[in-house]
Amino acid sequence: MPLEPALRARFQNPTPLAAGLRATFVFATGPSGTYAVRLRDGVAKVTRVEPGAERSVRDASCTITVPGAVLSSILAGKRAGLDSFLDGSLTVRGNLALALQLDDLFEHPPRPIAFPRARRIVAHGVDTFYIEAGEGFPVLFLHGLGATNSSMLPCFAGLAGQYRVIAPDNPGFGESAKPLRAYHPKFFAEWVVALMDRLGLERAHLVGNSMGGRISLEVALRYPDRVGKLGLLCPSMAFRRLRHAVPIVKLLAPELALAAAVVPRAVVAKVLDLLFQDPRRMQPNRMDAAVDEFLRVYRTPRGRIAFLSATRQIYLEEAFGEHGFWDRLPALARPSLFLFGDSDLLVPDAFLKHVQDAVPAARCVRLHQCGHVPQFEHPALTNELLLDFLRDV
Repeated sequence: MPLEPALRARFQNPTPLAAGLRATFVFATGPSGTYAVRLRDGVAKVTRVEPGAERSVRDASCTITVPGAVLSSILAGKRAGLDSFLDGSLTVRGNLALALQLDDLFEHPPRPIAFPRARRIVAHGVDTFYIEAGEGFPVLFLHGLGATNSSMLPCFAGLAGQYRVIAPDNPGFGESAKPLRAYHPKFFAEWVVALMDRLGLERAHLVGNSMGGRISLEVALRYPDRVGKLGLLCPSMAFRRLRHAVPIVKLLAPELALAAAVVPRAVVAKVLDLLFQDPRRMQPNRMDAAVDEFLRVYRTPRGRIAFLSATRQIYLEEAFGEHGFWDRLPALARPSLFLFGDSDLLVPDAFLKHVQDAVPAARCVRLHQCGHVPQFEHPALTNELLLDFLRDV
């Protein structure tokens, strides 16, 4: 079927996810043409755009650049858009979360169970956006500070063939609600358990990166019966030193972020570079999408407040004492895999020894030439280690 009729046929019969949504998707497909799909309250209108005039669609929510043949395969349900994004044949600029929902805004033919599906659910009073795929024992992926569920996509896709994989946007981030409250580990752990309850999950493996790793640890410490195993990718943990600024940070109310803050795109890109031992390992399409997503959320007042609140809580967490992280960590009873990058500037691999001292039974791996996001810098190795650990009895 030619591309334009295929687009018109695909964007019919809206699902509840499309209700009340106003968005414009631009598909730039090279010689096959450029098309704008305007969605207004469940009704989609497809129009052809003059060649080279993609930027003239000023109301574009996201622009998807993809060869016509690849898009045709995606529209026919023969190929997952996520796979095309991860292999670099499809790029997204603008609202990446909308692109993740695209397949589920309208009714479609049955797709393979390993293809992602977008959903929303209320857990712990938080309207939560998540994607899921696969079947089998559930694995819940939890992203880091300032990120969204898209930061876990390499692992999500890598495990979807063997597990039921679920990747939510944490409260305060991405497309999930952003309540005005303290974003500390206890709150996040309560939300995770509530989410599991709503999804009917008695137990699940938890895989978290950075702050998501810290949340996973908190769930395992407070609710060990709900956790199978923990895959912890450079998990953030309480500062053992450099705590001299605690009195000052306590004075920084998250509501200060209500003031409009202009963060140049180049600054965000530079900060993201610092998460890698070698930023060149991150495909340009993924890096651009990550910068777009951060800025899209951070430019909203509640997004800024949530980001500052979570950042503040990470630094202020007590390291030692009755409620201190490092004095609680030896109680960790669930099988755990800790991955540390030898070039991680945020969670130095020196923490590996502290974890081994606190939890001798934990499996700790130092990844060479790796920064803070091993799922992007070394995706094949990270997935191999996770799969080997999760299926190990």
